[in-house]
Amino acid sequence: MPEARRTRCPLGRRMRLAHGGEFARIRREGRRSSCGYFIINWRMLPAGAIPRLGVITSKRVGNAVKRARARRLLREVFRRHQHDVSRPVEIVLVAQPAMVGKGMAFIEDAYLAMLRKAGLLKQA
Repeated sequence: MPEARRTRCPLGRRMRLAHGGEFARIRREGRRSSCGYFIINWRMLPAGAIPRLGVITSKRVGNAVKRARARRLLREVFRRHQHDVSRPVEIVLVAQPAMVGKGMAFIEDAYLAMLRKAGLLKQA
């Protein structure tokens, strides 16, 4: 039986926000929403642009291991669902201390709920 083809969903260097000015612009010009586990800031981009992600984890989240796990979870959730967003956006996700100890499925559900609440998800 042939193996099912998977759509590639890379999260390359071009898709990451890297400079403080980019984070500040999204916070200044974009919109914001939060749940207890993370805050999402987003700014719409013109059609055809590449969606971009930035992740912030402060020391309030925990030690280096906990912060790194939070970053990995948030990047992976964005990567998996980048094609479910209705228009290209720049997103900054800010991890909150309540996120520590939560699994991938839990964070994924919260992320999709936040996108739905913000009106960023494609209509099924």
